[in-house]
Amino acid sequence: MKIIIANDHAAVGLKFQVMDYLRELGHDVINLGTDSEESCHYPEYGEKAARAVAAGEADCGILICGTGAGISIAANKVKGIRAAVCSDPATARLVKEHNNANILAFGARIVGTELAKDIVKAYLEAEFLGGKHQTRIDMIHEIESRQR
Repeated sequence: MKIIIANDHAAVGLKFQVMDYLRELGHDVINLGTDSEESCHYPEYGEKAARAVAAGEADCGILICGTGAGISIAANKVKGIRAAVCSDPATARLVKEHNNANILAFGARIVGTELAKDIVKAYLEAEFLGGKHQTRIDMIHEIESRQR
């Protein structure tokens, strides 16, 4: 699987640990985040990763900032993106199964390395369930189509 990863300055260390873990699992990783701990702006990285995922340049994305919230909010402004912040494996599994989230986000100041790995594993192993959940995804797309 090809996975885009992006981050801000708060998440450089965790990003590299997650990248190593993804490669250990056999995935291709595209790094679109900063590699510097110098203060930067998470919306730039959230948008960049979201546009790449929406364009089909990867199967999914992982975003990391201090909390995961800011970078995911930015990503969700891109049409076709369903980014979800997850601080536990159960939520990570459910956002894939029910919401077909194409971007997973979490916070470097919220989760540690091992929990981040568990969250990533749960998300990547889950499969979208379709059915009534697809109806709801279609409703989300309809909301997007009404935006100007």
